[in-house]
Amino acid sequence: MGRWLALLVTALVTSSFLCPASEAAEPPLNVPILLYHRLGPVLTDDMTVTTPVVESQLKLIQERGYQVIPLRKLLEAYNEPEAPPPERSVVLVADDGHRSVYTDLFPLIKRFQIPVTLFIYPSAISNPSAPYAMTWEQLAEVKASGLVDIQSHTFWHPNFKVDKKRLAPAAYDKFVQDQLVKSKTVLDQRLGLKVDLLAWPFGIYDDDLIKAASDAGYVAAFSIERRPVTRTEKVMSLPRFIVTDADRGDRFERLLPPK
Repeated sequence: MGRWLALLVTALVTSSFLCPASEAAEPPLNVPILLYHRLGPVLTDDMTVTTPVVESQLKLIQERGYQVIPLRKLLEAYNEPEAPPPERSVVLVADDGHRSVYTDLFPLIKRFQIPVTLFIYPSAISNPSAPYAMTWEQLAEVKASGLVDIQSHTFWHPNFKVDKKRLAPAAYDKFVQDQLVKSKTVLDQRLGLKVDLLAWPFGIYDDDLIKAASDAGYVAAFSIERRPVTRTEKVMSLPRFIVTDADRGDRFERLLPPK
């Protein structure tokens, strides 16, 4: 028995040297996605962040040594643990396509040379009944900068909970498919894109919506649950922090990765 015990201990020690825990463990992933909607000189609603505050937030990111990475790079790290993002990485995105993204945020994007992903619902773009929205020409300009990626926020930003109650099951299924597919198609055709990322309107999703999005060709989707992206998250409901005008100084830095 003593001989067999000695052999077992030797085997365990040898295997620990051949396969150390540091190699077996995946590198950690902890990256916040910071979500903006509207900018402007004054507060008009809870989703507005005044332009000077956004500028101060970007300065803080730069001065404190955080690194803004493209959303795609975060997804690569999520899918390929052997290629982690830089330490203290942050992702910036903006939903809806409000004209202030062009007039106020885009100049800051160029000044700070940071990548940003815009999630757009194309029914509002260049629509006279939606004067708050960007135009196709403006979207083409921000895309041409090489700093901005453009992805889907469905076709007209529906509230799927409301629509599920008002429509018969078959009609609702078709409505969901139209919202998901038409947005991709229009953005692809108008801007020469390959759209495969989706931001859930109002952060609403469920298993059926996730399946419909996957069937429509989306490879990742994003909610508005307030926590950083880790490898425990599901790829079709990755969380994001909505940034507000109150997120200044230390309060803003608490949204960022730990030092």
